[in-house]
Amino acid sequence: MAPPCLLPHQPASISAATAQLIAVEQARQEVIARIGITAGPDDRMDQLARQMAERTGLAYGFVNIFWPHQTFIGLHQPHPDSGLAPVGRSMSRRHGWCPEVIARQKALPLPDVYASPRFAGNHVTDALGIRAYFGAPLIDTETGVAWGTVCVIDPEPRPLRQAQHLLDIVKDTGTTVVQALAARAPAY
Repeated sequence: MAPPCLLPHQPASISAATAQLIAVEQARQEVIARIGITAGPDDRMDQLARQMAERTGLAYGFVNIFWPHQTFIGLHQPHPDSGLAPVGRSMSRRHGWCPEVIARQKALPLPDVYASPRFAGNHVTDALGIRAYFGAPLIDTETGVAWGTVCVIDPEPRPLRQAQHLLDIVKDTGTTVVQALAARAPAY
């Protein structure tokens, strides 16, 4: 008789860590559905992304929902005449720094991404020349699940002395985003 792990039609076993990641992802998608967020651009979220970028002085602002891809329901990007590259409304979850913010469920200030070898090698750095990132998670108050982020990025690094002030603006915007989307959520 074959060992149990080689029997036909036996489901593959997964590690406890993988099972936990699957459960968190399922919970994230349930929260997004409960809030009633749709994948298209959202005028109010675009406005909040623009205000956040303007308040921080960084070029790009995002309200980012974590579906199978990062989806920017709120987006502010530089004027086409700025010489900076335009970005689309979605990106792989393997790119950028927001996946790290989701995983740690804490804000991440990177006034100069090159100052941290862990974060310097990144598709966004390479594709857009981004040097500064400030992001904060959007966390469901009922479940504690991080379901999205708000962030700003820029091709110019920022002085370390400005980091807390810039991060406070991003966190404040995150609070406003959560409140605005919760106010629109369908009643159950």
